[in-house]
Amino acid sequence: MSAFKNVAIIGASGNIGKIILEALLRAQIYSVTVITRVDSDATFVTPNVYRSDFSEGDLVDAFRGQDVIISAVGAAAFDEQQKIIDCALAAGVRHFMPSEFSASSQDEAVNKLLPLFSKKADLITYLREQEPKGLSWSGIATSGLLDWGLLNGFLEFDIPNKRATVWDDGNKSFTMTNEKQLGDAVIAALKHWDQVSNRYIYVASVETTQNKIVEALEKATASKWDILHVKTETQVQEATKQLTNGDYSGALTLVRATVFSNIPGLKSNYAKDEVLSNDVLGLEMEEIEETVQRIL
Repeated sequence: MSAFKNVAIIGASGNIGKIILEALLRAQIYSVTVITRVDSDATFVTPNVYRSDFSEGDLVDAFRGQDVIISAVGAAAFDEQQKIIDCALAAGVRHFMPSEFSASSQDEAVNKLLPLFSKKADLITYLREQEPKGLSWSGIATSGLLDWGLLNGFLEFDIPNKRATVWDDGNKSFTMTNEKQLGDAVIAALKHWDQVSNRYIYVASVETTQNKIVEALEKATASKWDILHVKTETQVQEATKQLTNGDYSGALTLVRATVFSNIPGLKSNYAKDEVLSNDVLGLEMEEIEETVQRIL
């Protein structure tokens, strides 16, 4: 039984936010409020929507009576999270979940690839400093979204055309998380908040390699796939150049690099490089074949 009753989420219209909101509503144990910008035209399935101008005073009003604030804001709003924390403290909020739900901001190799993630790391430091004031927190690293990224082609496995882009030799192991498991992890962290409070935790659905994904896809589609092999060094150099020239598609490549690349020191296999909290949260791993079969 969760110690919390009232949960508010910011960023619920984004890819991650939608998953978390759906999980909160599916759990049917929380009073859920979506906090969105007053000029947003996003619609939500929950009737509890607070449209805010995101001034400090209005955010404090929005947060009053809430036990938990979950931030699922995108990169453009990373800088606003410290203000959100300050307002949560002023409103008497008990627990805060920052916008992690991706590659670990506690991994220096990730922050070197994506300097924007350093803002996430700084926020975790700020949250630790607020602990004596009565605001607990939980940061959840999921790595990339596997089923989501396979279905929409983000991970560069082109299911309709049976083509895949594979980094290096394709044998580097990593973990990723499926959509439902991400939502389940948030709910479980709220239920077991005393065990994950003031901690940065790691969860996963699948431990695999790119070659194993290809094998599973070839088996499921009964077809031989065309494979394009690329090198980490080339991918990172080209992506960095794109960003320098204002082409933000380079950032997408660098997000993939946090999972697929062979950069020294990169901790992308949470089952081996970190301590998974799956057992604490009651989350099970599955085989890559199960994920592929389900999405197809």
